Amino acid sequence: MSAETSSSQVTPFRIDIPSAALADLHERLDRTRWPDDEMPGIGWSQGAPPAYLRDLAASWRHAYDWRPHEAELNKLPQFTTEIDGANLHFIHARAPRPHTPPVVLMHGWPGSILEHTALVEPLTADGRDVVVLSLPGFGFSGPTRAPGWDIVRIAHAGAELMRRLGYDRYALHGSDWGAMIAREWGRLHPDQVTGIHVTMLLPATATAEPTEQEAAGLTEAEINRMRVSAARRARNQREEMGYGILQSTRPQTLGFALTDSPVGQLAWILDKFKDYSDCHESPEEVIDRDTLLTNVMVYWLTGTATSSARLYYETAHAGTGFAGATEPSSTPTGLASFPADTSVPVRHLAERTDNIVHWTEFPRGGHFPGLETPDLLLTDLQAFLRNLH
Repeated sequence: MSAETSSSQVTPFRIDIPSAALADLHERLDRTRWPDDEMPGIGWSQGAPPAYLRDLAASWRHAYDWRPHEAELNKLPQFTTEIDGANLHFIHARAPRPHTPPVVLMHGWPGSILEHTALVEPLTADGRDVVVLSLPGFGFSGPTRAPGWDIVRIAHAGAELMRRLGYDRYALHGSDWGAMIAREWGRLHPDQVTGIHVTMLLPATATAEPTEQEAAGLTEAEINRMRVSAARRARNQREEMGYGILQSTRPQTLGFALTDSPVGQLAWILDKFKDYSDCHESPEEVIDRDTLLTNVMVYWLTGTATSSARLYYETAHAGTGFAGATEPSSTPTGLASFPADTSVPVRHLAERTDNIVHWTEFPRGGHFPGLETPDLLLTDLQAFLRNLH
């Protein structure tokens, strides 16, 4: 079914998790079958440490309360609609006196709409309507029911959503998968997208050496950034990409484990928050415990471990796969780069394929700036949006 032939009904949505689902979670946590005790001295090198995970799971079971977080999310106006056979959940907050094009905010994996909820009020205060999208197959959008939901299909569905909401011009912001989708969306629908602001840009992390002309114009700092980028890329491939390989090849098999075991889901997500946040011993150094647990709850309560992981499989197996992100884009593009992120973008590489009009390199922060450093992210996004025409 095409986006154009789907029902165009937009339905108000309110999060209301049955008490039975919370009781089931507590029972499962009580009955966790723990692995052997922690090996001394290995820390996080083989994944989440058992002692730390036991402590976090105990907090989840005995101290954490879902209901206040559910109530906080329900303060934001939420809706669902069906596009191309998939359910889409989104926040749609209208500015009191809108006078500038709206902006769409998109998360990635293992994030959620929580990454951007703190941005809604200040952006609407700027006179801008805000849409925060739960990606198809993630969170309150619920599982996708058909194959083929790669970044291109999501980009087209997003464009249809904004048409359905009555917008013909708007900007995009994305992190992780949201950044890749924003880039494709802007490339495929340049007449609608005024600009994209992202925290990750794959063409800017390419392995190609600078041309002679490019090299002549590089500063020592830029040359050093290229070295850091290459080192970060090599480390990611060597130490941190096991999850990506598994989700790109066997998301269904993985999904059985994560959907059945809350501690399994917790460990799987927590591992990446530790790897990709600007922290040393624990992601709680930069993101509070309740927020980490609420993000895991969004996956657990909606049963979207499998369908969210499928985005890796679908994109890896689609036509050009991840390489599709290197196709040139003329859409005005801004990048906010955080030092502990998964990759270190290099501007001259980005400018080969993208229309870079804004570039900020921050001294702190990681892959989840909406949770780690929302002040920096908001200020940079606002500056980018103000300069769009």
